[in-house]
Amino acid sequence: GFSKQMVEILNKHGISFSSFDIFSDEEVRQGLKTYSNWPTYPQLYVAGELIGGLDIIKELEASGELETVCPKVQKLEDRLKELINKAPVMLFMKGSKQMAKCGFSKQILEIINSTGIDYETFDILEDEEVRQGLKTFSNWPTYPQLYVKGELVGGLDIVKELKESGELLPILKGEN
Repeated sequence: GFSKQMVEILNKHGISFSSFDIFSDEEVRQGLKTYSNWPTYPQLYVAGELIGGLDIIKELEASGELETVCPKVQKLEDRLKELINKAPVMLFMKGSKQMAKCGFSKQILEIINSTGIDYETFDILEDEEVRQGLKTFSNWPTYPQLYVKGELVGGLDIVKELKESGELLPILKGEN
């Protein structure tokens, strides 16, 4: 019951956390009591420091201090904006610069590599939340997706058209 209450409080405040089931490892269960000099569970740690048990968390919640002590969950939209702006030229694709994991991603890599422009990639196969969220955020249903200075340029077909028209290099340089 105490652990459930702790989780409910953390979730209610949008606090980012992970957990460990102390019943899964008796050595950890007993050792942590000694390590922390705290005899009961749950125990909340932030950045490796013991904050306390449920009573302490309830006190911090009541005083309004809980949210200043604990890290918040980053909203998906904020995370996407951060990723899109990670580099001036950012490519969301299946795979990486070193190894594309689909034909469309391979083709767009070849085109961008031919420009000599530096860019970063994000493998959408490694993060389902980003993979689905970016489709909605950008209002673009497919991958790869190319961004320059935080703005969506488009997918493979658009990039091919821009290359053929001679517009791709100025766009990648941020001149358009």
